Parts: sequence; C-alpha cells; structure tokens
Amino acid sequence: MLEELEIRDLGPIHEARIAPAKGMTAITGETGAGKSMLLSAIRLISGDAAQSRRVRPGASQAWAQGVFTVESDNPAAVQAAQAGIDTDADDGELFLSRTIPVSGRSRAVLSGHTVPRSVLQDVAEHLVTIHGQADQLRIASASRQRDLLDAYAEDGRQLDAYRDAWQALKAVDERLDTLEHQQSDARQRADYLRESIERINEADPQPGEDEELKAKRSRIENAASIQQGVNGAIAALDASQLDTDTGSAGAADLVRRAAQSLRSIRVDGDETYSELADRLDSIEADLSDVVFTLSRQTDDDDDEGDLDAINTRIHELGELTRRWGPGLADVIAWRDKATFEVEDLDASPEKLEQLRAERDRLAGKALDAARELSGVRAKAARELGERVTAELSQLAMAGSSLEVRVEPRAGGSDVADAAAPLDAHGMDDIMFAFTPFPGSDALPMGSSASGGELSRLMLALELAVAERRGSAADMTFIFDEVDAGVGGKAAAELGRRLARLARSSQVIVVTHLAQVASWAQEQYVVSKQPAHPDTPDEPGEAGVVTTVTRVDGEGRVREIARMLSGSESGTSLDHACELLATSVQ
Repeated sequence: MLEELEIRDLGPIHEARIAPAKGMTAITGETGAGKSMLLSAIRLISGDAAQSRRVRPGASQAWAQGVFTVESDNPAAVQAAQAGIDTDADDGELFLSRTIPVSGRSRAVLSGHTVPRSVLQDVAEHLVTIHGQADQLRIASASRQRDLLDAYAEDGRQLDAYRDAWQALKAVDERLDTLEHQQSDARQRADYLRESIERINEADPQPGEDEELKAKRSRIENAASIQQGVNGAIAALDASQLDTDTGSAGAADLVRRAAQSLRSIRVDGDETYSELADRLDSIEADLSDVVFTLSRQTDDDDDEGDLDAINTRIHELGELTRRWGPGLADVIAWRDKATFEVEDLDASPEKLEQLRAERDRLAGKALDAARELSGVRAKAARELGERVTAELSQLAMAGSSLEVRVEPRAGGSDVADAAAPLDAHGMDDIMFAFTPFPGSDALPMGSSASGGELSRLMLALELAVAERRGSAADMTFIFDEVDAGVGGKAAAELGRRLARLARSSQVIVVTHLAQVASWAQEQYVVSKQPAHPDTPDEPGEAGVVTTVTRVDGEGRVREIARMLSGSESGTSLDHACELLATSVQ
C-alpha cells in the first residue's frame, strides 16, 4: 500500500506531499492545474523512462519518492531482497525514489540503495497498477490477459502442477536433444574424457601425495648433512647413544651430575638447592626426550626408500597436475566430474531408448496437467466475461460486452504430437474480445475501445478479480480518465464501483466528476495559487504556483460544489453536502 507520495520540482509543482487513504483517494482540480504530474511521479518511481523536460523550469532537478508498506511474503519484498534490501529492517517499508537532473543521467534509489531502473520496475510491478490512457495497451498483450484470467480463476494449484510437469519435460528434452544431435566434436570430447579418466585411474593419485613425496625426496637428498647434524647434536647431548667413544660427557650427563651435586647440599630450612636440582632433573628429562627423537629420526631416514622410484612417481603426478591441476585434489575432482559428463555424452541406443520412453511419460503427464488447467480457465473465462459485461451496463457502456476466449491448441494423435502445442503457460490461446455496441464485431481488447472505455473495462476486471478473491490485495490501483464520457447516474455508479474495489485494495482516482470524488475517504485538490514571496514564480505566470492540498470538512464541500457547478453558490453547496452524505460506503 502507498503510504506517502512526495514530489519536488516536477512539472508545475514546486513541492507536494500526499498520504493516500487505505481505501479510496480522489485527486481533483481544474483542467490544466497539474493533476497529471502526480501520475507522472508514480510512473517515475515505477521505473518509467525519465525526461528532463519534466523538471520544473528554474530547478536543477526533479525528485519523487513513494513509501510503500509490504508484508515479508509480498513478491515486491522478495524482489527487493534479491537486490539486497531487507524490508524487515525498515519496519516493512519500501522507499522507491527517482531523481531527474536537467542534464545527465537519472538516479533510481530503493530504500537508500542506488539500483538500476529495471529493479524499480520489477519491485513496482507488484505494488502499483496504473490504468490510464498511456498504460492501457499493456492489457492488449496475451500474457497480461492470461495472468488476469489466472488471478480470477484462482488456479494456482493447477498452474503449479503444470509448471512442474513442464519443467521436468523440458529437462528431459534438453538431454535427449544433446544425445541425439551431438556433433563430431562432442564424440571427440567423449573419447578424450574416457582416455583422460583411464590415465588418471592408472596413476591412482591420492590427495597430498605429491607434497609428501617431495618432502621425502628432500630428506633423502640431504641425508648426509642431516645425519652429520643429528649425530653432532646427539654427541653433544649424550654420546653414549652413538657407537663411538669420545671419552667426554654429554650435556645430559653434565646436567645430571649438577643435579646430584646440588642435592648433596644439606642446609636446614633452605629448600633452594633442592628446588634447583628438581629443575635440572626436568631439563635432563627434556634433553633425553630430544636425544630419543633424534635417534628415531636417523632410523626413519634409513627407510626413506629408493630416490629414483620417488622421482619417477613425482614426475608422474606432475604430469597429471599440469594437464588437469593445479593440485592433485583438482585432478581427482576433474576425473569425477568427467565421469558424469561421459555418461551424458555416451549416446548408446539403450540410453536413448530409455530417455525417449521417459520423455513420452513426462509429455503425457504435462498434457494431463495442461488439460486440467485449461478446464479451470475455460469455466472461469465464461463467468468473468458475464460478470464484466454486467458491470459495463452500469458504467455508461450499455450494450458493450466482454468475451474471454480460451482456445486450446490442437495436437497430434500420439503422446509426443499431442504435447507439441504446450508451452511454459499451458496449452491455451487466451484473448479478451470486446464488443463496443450491439451488432459490431468482437475485436481484441485494446484495439476496439477508447481510453475511457478501457479504463472502465479495467475497473470492471479488477473489481471482478478482487471480489472473487475475497481478501485484501497488497496492491495500489490508480485510475486516470476512467470518467471520460461519463455523467449523471453512470458517474455515481462509477464512483460506487471504485469504492467497492477500495474495500480490498487501495484505489487512487484522478477525476473531474464530483459523483466519483464524493466516494473517496481522502481528497486532494491540485490548484494554482498566488505564490508566497519566498516561492519562485512560475515562468509565464508571475506570482502563481501549483499546490496540492488535502481538503476535508467545509473545504471538501466547497471543492465538490465547484466540481458540480463551477461555483460555490448556496444551491451547489447544498447539493455537495447531500452528495457527500449519500456516498457512504
């Protein structure tokens, strides 16, 4: 729902802010006052193309921002999350804004984050629906008509079942197409993969094996210097561990003697020498452990293995890493992945036959799901057409009718041919055919109705969907020119129906009819007023500025009276009071 719309320096409007009602809000004002700029602002924050000529003369840039409240499961919130925006962190609000400079590129911002304009379009698509002369051609698209019918039919279960079946069918089709039409390069790759897998399996590399071998080779190549250093250290620490008799005591023996000498000291009440002796014992134990470890090291070095065999294995593993590396773990991962790829590239007759059988099974399942979906759509289409036609008779379009056509595409006799007409959305061609007056041909909607008629058609359609759904929709509907060519009783009925739609969705209507505006909970008036001395004058209209003002109470009565008769006479004011009193939702 749109909580707030704020604009600055857009068209004739210097600054304006509106807070639409949760239900219905009317935007009124004299012709030429600038009501269209509010719609322009909403289109801009919805991702429409920016035009610098919309910047107010004398200003450096125009700016518009809409604040929307959304539930966490709203598709708009999901789209925002994909752009890195957490709506929960902003109390469930989304801020959509655009800045249009006089020169240079426009800037799109979503909740404080600069984003591509397409992101605003994706988010706004689930927040705002505009029905105006510039927006009605979208209903002429087959996809929009299909989506609207599906929304009315409430066929989500059937649609999900069909989409799952369709995706499974397409996945098998892709594999089958790859196997049936693989070229010589694919066959060559399969041969290369098989040879590579065989070569790696023969070598049987183990993770980290090459590094272990290199470390072992280094020890062998430096065995002499290692042995000399180790023997020297052992001789210095404990010569008794060697097969030589140097005739001198090692460090461990000297430390042991020092400890014994300290323990021979007897001084009553003084444990200093005993404690020092204990410390020397600990040092002697550490030295003995070092000697033991060094002795084991010389034993291990004797078993390092044949240097030639180690070099041969290192070279063999190096060949693998050069071709499929950079490391042995990468070689092993490549082999495992290549094994699965070979299976897909191996177009054996048995595998092809299995896939064709699986394809026929999935095609039959998708066809059954498409037929069920088509049946639900056809039933809903008849009801929707009748319901909209009944509404049109009350909207100054008596004699007009809408027919919603659902035409299943024909297939062949066997399963494969029968499933051929399927696409991602089912098996139906859907068209909204509009008959503007009795006796005329039914033509595609969008090419057979005026802008005002299309707006009223869309009102009837949105109303039918909203009342069929029976619950509030997190969507803002904006209607412009919906009252074109309407007056009298039809105008009152138009207002009544907008109010009905506002029971389940937020509605904003730009209107010049008092009979429509009187049904709104909130009313804003766009008008030209004498400028404040601190407000820049409008070029060409010295001392005049366009304002947007919320009216209620007596102010609203006067505006309704102006819309009724162009004046605020006693009679028109009485009529306005009566109209507001009777327009009760």
